[in-house]
Amino acid sequence: MDFSTYMTGLMMGLTLIVAIGAQNAFVLRQGLRGEHVFAVVLACALSDAVLITIGFTAFRQMATILPALEPAMRYAGAAFLFWYGAKSLQSALGPANALVAASSNASPLSTTLATCLALTWLNPHVYLDTVVLLGTISTQFPGAEKAFWAGAVTSSFLFFFLLGYGACWLRPIFANPQAWRILEGVIALTMWLIAIKLLAGG
Repeated sequence: MDFSTYMTGLMMGLTLIVAIGAQNAFVLRQGLRGEHVFAVVLACALSDAVLITIGFTAFRQMATILPALEPAMRYAGAAFLFWYGAKSLQSALGPANALVAASSNASPLSTTLATCLALTWLNPHVYLDTVVLLGTISTQFPGAEKAFWAGAVTSSFLFFFLLGYGACWLRPIFANPQAWRILEGVIALTMWLIAIKLLAGG
């Protein structure tokens, strides 16, 4: 395997994924609460791996299909983000005991995974970054495309597992209910800003 190409794929993947977004905010929240962390980070990493693989193997075909799918994905994603942001704002303004990490009223695994997958697969920017952009860049490394693909896939697993499990270091801060209110408010604002950006055309 071409190690330099592998590292290029790794760094390119991290550059695209590290930006604060709806998916990352959700993973951070789950990590802080200690709820279904492994399932969430694995679902995110595997979803990215699938999309990166699609881009690596068939990005040209996907690029022709995406323009037709993009408007539907954009409006569906925006609607979901507005709804999720409203839920986060409700939590921020609600009673303090609703914000306690690892509380007894944790969401079921099925609900958590459904939300996680919706935040991932209803975001058209994810397709543009993974399928189109990474798929296109991989063609710049003839004979070493697999090394670039492996680096990009590694970046997803590395980032999401670090984000989900690294959040535990912040738990002492979030022992204060006020910190949870601020986090939920920031998440709500993030979701709504992304939704508005989607409706504005990206």
